[in-house]
Amino acid sequence: MTGAGTETPSTSDRSITEHELEQCAHANATGRTPVVFVHGLWLLPSSWDRWASRFEESGYVALTPGWPDDPETVEQAKEHPEVFAHKTIGQVADHFERIIRGLDREPAVVGHSFGGLLTQILAGRGLAAVSVAIDPAPFRGVLPLPISSLKSAFPVLGNPANRNRAVPLTFEQFRYGFANAVSEEEARELYDRYAVPASGAPLFQAATANLNPWTEAKVDTKSPERGPLLIISGERDHTVPPAIAKASYKQQQDNPGVTEIVEIPGRGHALTIDGGWREVADTALAFVKRFT
Repeated sequence: MTGAGTETPSTSDRSITEHELEQCAHANATGRTPVVFVHGLWLLPSSWDRWASRFEESGYVALTPGWPDDPETVEQAKEHPEVFAHKTIGQVADHFERIIRGLDREPAVVGHSFGGLLTQILAGRGLAAVSVAIDPAPFRGVLPLPISSLKSAFPVLGNPANRNRAVPLTFEQFRYGFANAVSEEEARELYDRYAVPASGAPLFQAATANLNPWTEAKVDTKSPERGPLLIISGERDHTVPPAIAKASYKQQQDNPGVTEIVEIPGRGHALTIDGGWREVADTALAFVKRFT
């Protein structure tokens, strides 16, 4: 990993929280392989809590950083939605890079949705020993635009002013975009427990990536330092349908590192947080174990 352990995150990095500093210090003190989890839009780091426990049971040390200014709880997020506005893909990627560079050991990086795109960006920068991108948002060069994906993004993309706003999802929008593959009752539980507003900017960046050579929604798929990559796709995902995941995989296939893809039958975009989360976590964990 380029520059591992050469920079120590500090409170002078205003976007890095005390909790994140403590997680870095704890990871370095244990000497175990770190796993950095990267959440996507409409979720918080707490969406990874069960995953973190599962990986720590297997001998890793888990870090669950937020995006800059993430509130600690869903309740706080709903009270102050404005804190999510204006966050761009590049800002968030740089934030995670600063955290990773404070680790003494090369981490595994696991991300979901826009976190899956960020995972690939970080891996392309040579910052991951192994990476897992789950239902990853598209980047420049990924061309499919399935109707379900456009419908899932419409609550944001339908109004150009949302680029500079924090945008919440209604339950019906969350049901379609995240929780279409679970029961109505479980969908409501997931919405109440996990859903928060999200920055509109990343969706506009991804939507225009193929028109903008300078986009931040791009991945260095050719980097020889990328390391092994697994893409996990949910068969019934409306937000990132298998066509997008397969196109991302095709873009990554030319990399000299191991590149694999797995499609999980019957699962939607909520596959990391719904009742079947453990199957997905264990799929990711098995891949990470092969290379760490």
